[in-house]
Amino acid sequence: MSCDTATIIDTEAGSGPGVTRPAPIDQRPFFVILNSGSGRGDADAASATIKSVLAGAQRPFELLPVHGGSELPGIASRAVEQARRRHGIVVAAGGDGTLNTVCEAVIGTGVPLGVVPLGTFNYFARNQGLPLDTGEAARALLDARIEPVQVGELNHRIFLVNASLGLYPQLLEDRETYKRHLGRNRLVALVSALVTLLHAHRTLAVQMEIEGESKNLRTVSLVVANNALQLQHIGVELGGALQRGCLVAMKVRPIGKLALYGLLLRGLLRRLGEAENLDSFSFTQMRVRRGGGRRIKVALDGEVSWMRLPLQFNVAQHSLPLLVPRDPAQRRRS
Repeated sequence: MSCDTATIIDTEAGSGPGVTRPAPIDQRPFFVILNSGSGRGDADAASATIKSVLAGAQRPFELLPVHGGSELPGIASRAVEQARRRHGIVVAAGGDGTLNTVCEAVIGTGVPLGVVPLGTFNYFARNQGLPLDTGEAARALLDARIEPVQVGELNHRIFLVNASLGLYPQLLEDRETYKRHLGRNRLVALVSALVTLLHAHRTLAVQMEIEGESKNLRTVSLVVANNALQLQHIGVELGGALQRGCLVAMKVRPIGKLALYGLLLRGLLRRLGEAENLDSFSFTQMRVRRGGGRRIKVALDGEVSWMRLPLQFNVAQHSLPLLVPRDPAQRRRS
């Protein structure tokens, strides 16, 4: 892979054998992972903008395009390895799902992460007050500092925004089907949710162990959140718990279709926390079991997969070293 500028600085050069001296944060090379499938398909324009900004600032970088989801984990691992050898910075250009995969490779390595949001919702970037415009986000990388960010963990896999089981993963799967045919925007996501809720949904019988206390219960869906802005947008007033090193769980009681539409409407009006069919609480560790099953469908930051039971939710041991604008005035949560 070739660099888009003349040469990546060899930041491993030190004053003696075996000595490494990382360059200052504003001189380190960038390894930019760009997911062409994120957002509204404007990857070429995003790529051109990122190149123009970084080359114009004479900042060493390498652009690593991703053309399919199956390529992303391997490219992310290679980018992290190069960044470790050259004391560089990995930049994820994509949506929340792309960030999740890149962070899986970054977390615990000490490699800083930069973000250029290209997704539909971009909850992670918005929660951190990062610029949403591609050019502004690229320029913000040039004058940044590192801030540790809490990461959620489910069975040793991380999540930045939320993790869920039950109805919510089904909503996400149906949403992706609609987006492939109708495009990626929030209206399509809403229409998809309305159609999904028309169908009958299974109620899950689970055992939840929270802080050593076990409860048997039934739920339509369980969502564990690690994003204060998303909680604010749906009207669940527990975002402050995330600042205290906790996660927030939201459990939907068994209800019919009409009541589900009511929950959706409350969420759109930012009043979900007032719903009598929703139980929400904060925790540090939670284990979920389900009788008679070995695996269950889950969603991590919008990406759906199967996971072995029991499910163990907790805050990850390592925080994420995130690049944020050095000037606080440039950070705007939206």
